Amino acid sequence: MSDTPKLLRSLAGEPSAIPPIWLMRQAGRYLPEYREVRAQAGSFLDLCYNPELASEVTLQPIRRYDLDAAILFADILLIPHALGQKLWFAEGHGPRLEPVVTPETLKSFRDRDVVDILAPVFETVRLTRAGLSPDKALIGFAGAPWTVATYMLAGRSLKDPSSLREHYYKAGSFITELIDILTDKTIDYLIAQIDAGADAVQLFDSWAGGLPWPVLDAVSVRPLERIARSIKTARPNAPVILFPKGVGEKAGEYAAVKHCDAIGIDYAMDPSWARSNISPLKTVQGGLDPMLVVAGGRAMEREAETYLKLFHDVPYIFNLGHGLTPDTPPAHVAALIEFIRQDR
Repeated sequence: MSDTPKLLRSLAGEPSAIPPIWLMRQAGRYLPEYREVRAQAGSFLDLCYNPELASEVTLQPIRRYDLDAAILFADILLIPHALGQKLWFAEGHGPRLEPVVTPETLKSFRDRDVVDILAPVFETVRLTRAGLSPDKALIGFAGAPWTVATYMLAGRSLKDPSSLREHYYKAGSFITELIDILTDKTIDYLIAQIDAGADAVQLFDSWAGGLPWPVLDAVSVRPLERIARSIKTARPNAPVILFPKGVGEKAGEYAAVKHCDAIGIDYAMDPSWARSNISPLKTVQGGLDPMLVVAGGRAMEREAETYLKLFHDVPYIFNLGHGLTPDTPPAHVAALIEFIRQDR
């Protein structure tokens, strides 16, 4: 048996009869032990910047479920916070950022050293890696530049962030410069996570869906390609996972990115299409609808079996098509993991 974590073997192109499994938002509000730590921390942002508590939260689902990988507990909006935007989380309303980004604020962003400001995050990575057994992988992450930019431009989350493409049409140079800055800072941030002990990194482009191809290519595909290339140049052994949510068959364009190792697919993606079009190029990760884990039972198992059968002979990482929700019963998560790991 190889000492290399199973997740890393899948990212390197090795098929497995029982795929490695981790779950987006595996650490979070559905777990009672998380809620206890969250109350101890004070605010959500305080938790993100407390290495001891953030590491504890990162490790909780590994202890409970024996998953194959931990993912760093942090938030995609720590980069704009490090760039100087005020960030807070309003109960029931999500993140708030101010002031809203304007062309006049961009110069100050370029001068900010996010690696220095986000030092507590890297300490969380170090503590977590020390708390994991060698057979468990640690995944670092960041928000993709476009997704992060949508929050910075609106000052909050939007039901339809893709409507911000109007900004791109009216002020393309401003948006391009913001994306360029975020791309540079994200490269620095992820390399620092790798240096602190992350085995692989994932980029979440949660708001890529709904963009027409020329805009999607400019604000999502090409920036992610530059990030992946820069990481591979600096740290050749660190796998890069891209998760472009909502892009449909344009996921094939992300799979063509030379320097990434895996593509996360969302719950709206036809897994048969992914098997035919993404698997020949990259390891596929995810796909299961998180609402099935809320429901549990045979419906969850039947759909999980679909993914296991489709990807049984190619590199595949079992995961969801988006994150676990706060109303997910922990017992259903345990049942899902047990089902995936059955001998077949």
